[in-house]
Amino acid sequence: MKADIQPQYNHVIFVDGDHEIVTRSTLTSKETREVDGVTHYVIPIEISSYTHPFYSGKARLIDTEGRVEKFKKRYKFDLTR
Repeated sequence: MKADIQPQYNHVIFVDGDHEIVTRSTLTSKETREVDGVTHYVIPIEISSYTHPFYSGKARLIDTEGRVEKFKKRYKFDLTR
């Protein structure tokens, strides 16, 4: 097996607004923060499970017609022939 082919895992903090996720990753950044005596890289992210509409329960399903009915209506498709 080849030596030194595995990526280096670093302690990181993913920051999404007011939410922070402390984990490990191969990512690094210039900004660091010390947590419990361990230096973590701080990586800002736009969307996480805290703010994503699907995971936060704020997603709305706006589907007044089903997909099959939309297809039939758009292409005037009749399955009874």
